[in-house]
Amino acid sequence: MKSEEATRPALEAFYHRFLETENSAAFVRAVAQRYTISTLCRLADYGECISRRAAVLAVSFLGDFRQNATLGAALCDRDRGVRMLADNGIRELWRRQGSIAEQQQVALLSRLNSSGLYAECLTATGEFIEESPWIAEGWNQRAIAHFALEHFEDAANDCHQTLELNAYHFGAAVGMGHCYLEMDEPFAALECFRRAIHLNPDLEEVRVQIDYIQRQLEGK
Repeated sequence: MKSEEATRPALEAFYHRFLETENSAAFVRAVAQRYTISTLCRLADYGECISRRAAVLAVSFLGDFRQNATLGAALCDRDRGVRMLADNGIRELWRRQGSIAEQQQVALLSRLNSSGLYAECLTATGEFIEESPWIAEGWNQRAIAHFALEHFEDAANDCHQTLELNAYHFGAAVGMGHCYLEMDEPFAALECFRRAIHLNPDLEEVRVQIDYIQRQLEGK
């Protein structure tokens, strides 16, 4: 029987087939039958360009929060295709931390925020964080609710805690930057936005924000 490493071109074939058919279920099934998550992570780090794209896509579908560092590193890959796949995939991975019940609760918190039910989300996130303080996305969802309710200092604190638990959470870095802008602390905001760009270089809107703040500060 061939080793997984020896069959690496099969991963590229699965990926090309996915691009042609957009059948994600077939892609996941084919990859899962042939590769382990650990092999996919190695290919995401060290494979050729197409293999890295395929591996990052596969980890996005098959992985969980334990593969956060793999996709976090892929955000800075030299290939834009890899970076785009990592950007999409890591956001889903952040919601796959903890038990199934905890993941379902995070999904509920996100729906509350998406529906504009920010006060309800604050109550629910407070209870969730008390029970599961190690889940980064719980803090992030509370930060979103706090920001929407103009509790900017509380939102910044929750963004900070999100990054303590998930060092790749560029969204929390961006959010913290906006909090500091609202609190009229441009230097702190600039530091946060630069941190976000360091984590995810393709955040073009954040680059624009950095340039704007720098011009404002230089004009003072």
